[in-house]
Amino acid sequence: MCGRYELHTHPAALALAFGLPFPPQIRPRYNIAPMQDVPVIRATADGQRELAQVRWGLVPRWAKDASIGARMINARAETVATKPAYRTAFRWHRCLIPADGFYEWIAAPGGGKQPLRIAMKDGGPFAFAGLTERWRTPGGDTLDSCTIITTQANALLAAVHERMPAIVAPVDYARWLDSEVQDVADVLAPYPPDAMHYFPVSMRVNAVRNDDATLIEPIAVDAAPAPHPTAPAGEEAEAEAESAPIQRSLL
Repeated sequence: MCGRYELHTHPAALALAFGLPFPPQIRPRYNIAPMQDVPVIRATADGQRELAQVRWGLVPRWAKDASIGARMINARAETVATKPAYRTAFRWHRCLIPADGFYEWIAAPGGGKQPLRIAMKDGGPFAFAGLTERWRTPGGDTLDSCTIITTQANALLAAVHERMPAIVAPVDYARWLDSEVQDVADVLAPYPPDAMHYFPVSMRVNAVRNDDATLIEPIAVDAAPAPHPTAPAGEEAEAEAESAPIQRSLL
């Protein structure tokens, strides 16, 4: 699953990494949480790429109100193409969600949950596989939202959590963003574990109000990840979203 992440790469480097026509106007963020606006990269009608700010927590077009988005922060790779909440977005509105790292939690020696920062060994930015959707409010306004797709954990992260965000390899960016290409299931496979690493970071990550560069600095703790830890906030939302009743009259 993915319930918290960070993005601090310089805008010029981000534009270069993701093929954007110009550096985006974004600031470093070290504790991005659900229901906040987040940057996504999507294809435009003329085949270019743009960075847009959308709310994290997908609101399907048929939803009665936007509150359902709190239960739609993650979508499972195994069912994303068929679940009514996600299948239209999967067909037409795939996106890349840039990140420099994401957080997962294990049991802390003194109680509570110890956050881990998970990132690429080379320190570079990467992209979650995401979906976007546009919802029209009763008043006629629009809300753009997104979800992060999750897949089975790779060999590195299996001891931390049974799932991980699906990470799109750079070679697959164009294919993932192209709605004319439908055979993209392989993009959602667990990312190669030898390209990644993780380390414990400050428990200040646990409070969303904390958002500064010290959150991604490694710390020393006397604990090793235990298999199948208690799920942190956010995993419950993913499970609930998968089992949420669907309004059939709106499908």
